[in-house]
Amino acid sequence: MSGGGLFGIGVSGLIAYQRALQVAGHNIANVGTDGYSRQRVDLEARPPTTGGVGATGSGVATTGIDRVADRFVEFRLVNSTSAEAFHRTYAEFASQIDNLLADAEAGLAPALDEFFAATQEVASDPTSTAARQQLIGAGEGLVARFAQIQQSIDDQQRIANGRIGGTVLEINQLAESVAELNERIVIAGGQATGAPNDLLDQRDRLVRQLAERISVTTLEQSDGSINVYAGRGQALVVGTQATPLSAEPSAYDPSRIEIGFRNGATFIPVTDTLSGGTLGALLDVRDGLLDPAGNALGRVALGVTDLFNATHARGMDLNGALGTDFFGRPDPQVIRHQGNTATGAPALTVTNVSGLTLSDYELRFDGTDWNLRRLNDGQQLASIAPGATFAFDGLSIDLAGITGGATGDRFLLRPTQVAGDLTVRIQDPRAIAAALPVRAAAAAANAGTGAVGGISVIDPTNAQLRAPVDVQFTGGNFVAGAVSVPLDPSGETTIDINGWRLVVRGTPADGDVFSVRDNSGGVGDNRNALELAGLADLRALGGGTASLGESYAELVADVGVKTRRAQINGEVQGHLLGEATAQRDAISGVNLDEEAADLIRFQQAYQASAQVIAVAGSMFESLFEALRR
Repeated sequence: MSGGGLFGIGVSGLIAYQRALQVAGHNIANVGTDGYSRQRVDLEARPPTTGGVGATGSGVATTGIDRVADRFVEFRLVNSTSAEAFHRTYAEFASQIDNLLADAEAGLAPALDEFFAATQEVASDPTSTAARQQLIGAGEGLVARFAQIQQSIDDQQRIANGRIGGTVLEINQLAESVAELNERIVIAGGQATGAPNDLLDQRDRLVRQLAERISVTTLEQSDGSINVYAGRGQALVVGTQATPLSAEPSAYDPSRIEIGFRNGATFIPVTDTLSGGTLGALLDVRDGLLDPAGNALGRVALGVTDLFNATHARGMDLNGALGTDFFGRPDPQVIRHQGNTATGAPALTVTNVSGLTLSDYELRFDGTDWNLRRLNDGQQLASIAPGATFAFDGLSIDLAGITGGATGDRFLLRPTQVAGDLTVRIQDPRAIAAALPVRAAAAAANAGTGAVGGISVIDPTNAQLRAPVDVQFTGGNFVAGAVSVPLDPSGETTIDINGWRLVVRGTPADGDVFSVRDNSGGVGDNRNALELAGLADLRALGGGTASLGESYAELVADVGVKTRRAQINGEVQGHLLGEATAQRDAISGVNLDEEAADLIRFQQAYQASAQVIAVAGSMFESLFEALRR
């Protein structure tokens, strides 16, 4: 608008305050629009005109329509949105597992108590068929409880994997929308019509929606577009181009989703680099909560099966036979990577349940050796030559079964994922080995103070286990055939022969004899049943620091702590998100009272500008009339 004088001043006011009224009306209309930032008209005095009496004002000009926003406040809101979504989602899953594990009826603890109580009943009456049948039933109940809990953990895994896939689709859609808005913003900015404020609001809202799903950072470009990055700098949006994430079945386990980018036919995994938001929580739930919970449950299952089986094998059943496995369990999982060129697989064996950790392991070939790494802490345990064996963490691995191999070939080792596949092998009550296969006694004619302190089986596979043996004390030694054991000064001497261990207390006289015989017919013997019942309190897990019940209690406590922490953090982050939202609304939100006041003020200014034009017109008419005379 060119021109000066009173008429031009009035017209400039009309134009300026018409725009101001439009902006105020636009603000009022969008008071309920999510993410809308109020707008403000910038007014500036037009350059003055100069004359003989000095500079004279020429009216008002609109220099722009600004969006009232603070990028630092917006940054805080984005981060708070991501953190709140993370803890809310994590707490949702953790609460499910916590309620299951700690349940007084559905948890493992009551089933363990019932099983060992049934074992004690057999010890109290080893000839009772009913007590033996009750033990078999309690064993089946324990196996079923392990399977139920593992199934619930697996169900949560499937739910998490499904939501991971769905969240990735949502992230891709939002990233594509941001890229499209970038293009529209760049075009609008190039038309020199001012900043496209409404498009910027829409883009900010999309970024917050992205942050709710995954932690993101943004970088504004000179053309008005923004780049959006996730994780450790993985680009989701660069200018007007979006790079979609790809959710694909794991090369180890097709039921497990891994996240990455596609570069042609090549899948580049980035799962371990992503964090924050719903997606970060789902990954953390899966890898940091559900997997360890399954491993901890499996370690208890291995403790029950291996300890009970080993003790049961040292006993004798009602038929006079040595005990067999009470429980059956699968071998530790060895999962080959789908891209392997090597054939075969390593053999993984549990050698000591006390040394088991809660971790999985990866075995990777470097072209020369196989490198073994513990996954929960990333520690490399060994470089193992092809075909060799290696013992670690209560396990033994034998690589003789692997043929060939190329750099990058790998196997996933999951030694404790067994809880869902246990079985009870013994169905005949008579096959429960409550007795010991050997018995020991001091000869009636012994003259010393030596007495049998106990006898136990240490190797039930020894072919001479039940062969008769007389141990004679002579010359300060206990002698049986080629075996000679000196008297222990402590007064308790241990003698190991033929797979059994005899303990003699006191000091025998020369010539005293202690006999060990087959215990056939010892149907009332309960010594092995007592050993079985005592396993409930044996600290055999966690390096000998925890019993079976205590190990499960550690799992319950760990999940409970994680759940409570997530709930507290969720509450805190919810409060912080509320504060960040309130701060943004205080700066960028529409205040109807202020807008109503502005509306009246701009209306009055508009009307006054119209009156200026009317006055200018009246003055022109007066001049015209004077000239006509």
